[in-house]
Amino acid sequence: MDPQTLSLGAYQDSFVRGLRVWREENRVRRLWEKDPSLWTGKDEARWLGWLDVVGRERSRVEELETLAREVSGFESAVVLGMGGSSLCPDVLGRSFGQRSGFPRLHVLDSTVPAQIEALEANINIGKTLFIVASKSGATAEPNAFEKYFFDRVRSGAQFLAITDPGSSLERLAREKGYRRILHGEPEIGGRFSALSRFGMAPAAISGIEPRTFLKRAQGMVDACGPDVAPEENPGVSLGVALGTLARAGRDKLTLFTSPEVESFGGWLEQLVAESTGKDGKGIVPVDREAPGAPYGDDRLFAYVGLGPSGALSNLEREGHPVIRIELDSVDGLAEEFFRWEMATAVAGSVLELDPFDQPDVEAAKIATRALMARFEEIGELPELPAKGDGELKALLSTLEPGDYFAMNAFVAMNRENDLELQALRHRVRDDKRVATTLGYGPRYLHSTGQLHKGGPNRGVFLHITSEDAKDLPIPGQRYTFGQMKSFQAVGDFEVLRARRRRVLHVHLGPDVPSGLRALRLLAS
Repeated sequence: MDPQTLSLGAYQDSFVRGLRVWREENRVRRLWEKDPSLWTGKDEARWLGWLDVVGRERSRVEELETLAREVSGFESAVVLGMGGSSLCPDVLGRSFGQRSGFPRLHVLDSTVPAQIEALEANINIGKTLFIVASKSGATAEPNAFEKYFFDRVRSGAQFLAITDPGSSLERLAREKGYRRILHGEPEIGGRFSALSRFGMAPAAISGIEPRTFLKRAQGMVDACGPDVAPEENPGVSLGVALGTLARAGRDKLTLFTSPEVESFGGWLEQLVAESTGKDGKGIVPVDREAPGAPYGDDRLFAYVGLGPSGALSNLEREGHPVIRIELDSVDGLAEEFFRWEMATAVAGSVLELDPFDQPDVEAAKIATRALMARFEEIGELPELPAKGDGELKALLSTLEPGDYFAMNAFVAMNRENDLELQALRHRVRDDKRVATTLGYGPRYLHSTGQLHKGGPNRGVFLHITSEDAKDLPIPGQRYTFGQMKSFQAVGDFEVLRARRRRVLHVHLGPDVPSGLRALRLLAS
């Protein structure tokens, strides 16, 4: 099993006390017995199906192998999803790459027209399998993607649905003659679904051998089992560390990865932020922030990657708490999905909150739906908030130690845009000595969006939108993808402002890289 090292320095005694509580109160076994009193005593028990899903998937692994053989003639497979239903496939597609004889795995979780066009340019649409992934079947983004691509293909033989039994997506798939409908499990929330059909079906389709992958995952399940003492239990001990340090003010979980598994941070970001960011509490995951100095005393550093990380040794010597998990290969991701799911559930218990709900995600959805309905009714587009050139500096001047700066960019996720956005976040990090995050809309709405609105009021938010050089229609809808993107951005902005968060909206022209460069200069 991939080794885990916790070097917690001055927080070691608090951590040991936390482990003692878990041992004396028999909390590991109570977790496996699905005891909701470990959290808030409400409905947590009905969301713990992820604990034993690996065993169920192993018992029906032949179905996955049959599916993989059935679709092996496709050149590409595209997951049309959002949030937990798409981030695990994104990690697998990027980390494992294309396997000989199997489709290349892509993920679409962006309503930005340029992103959809970029995907289309990289696939042969006539030889692509589209995997519509949505637990409820009612999530707006996958439904829009489905309308768009089904209108292009007009053949259910190129579509597959992964959804909970009885959902509206299941009914739609039957009406349109999808080649296959795979059922999710109602007892597993989206962000805990990596080792369920939502992750394992795309994995098998892309050529990842499900028997081997699930066997490795089972090793971590067993290591985290009900009879394993907390101090020897990798998921429980990691979760106690996360929760204990967050309560002590080390609530900025800064993740470093090796290049081979860089995308794992995006999945982990969603899991931790959406699970813990509520009731005025939360752990802020910091993904893809390059190593730098100096850091404040609100950081906890974690490394997940192949081989050792030299960046952490100096941080440890400086007194920062450090977590190391060294993988022997990308196959170790099978273990990491379960390790971190267990750790996040345990951290939620330590923080005394429900890690399985997401009450504040719905607030942005409601605001977005209201803007969409108004447009459908009277054709009114939301007004984008105006910005003066001095407002960005004024926003940044409010940053204080312990705050974090979050950029939420509704632009295409390409290399040119990313370089500019990363340069801006690191300038703010170095100037203000605060943690920084970078989220792409609408993906972040189903990830860090919960933390932004429900977590501690320590975030300073920069929303970025742009004009679309070319827009794309959504069949059957009056609004376009570009307009949908605007509804989502403005809806989230309005909710943040209503929650009295420090937030600024910037709207760029169609030349996004130039606009981002100008924005970076304004921050100087």
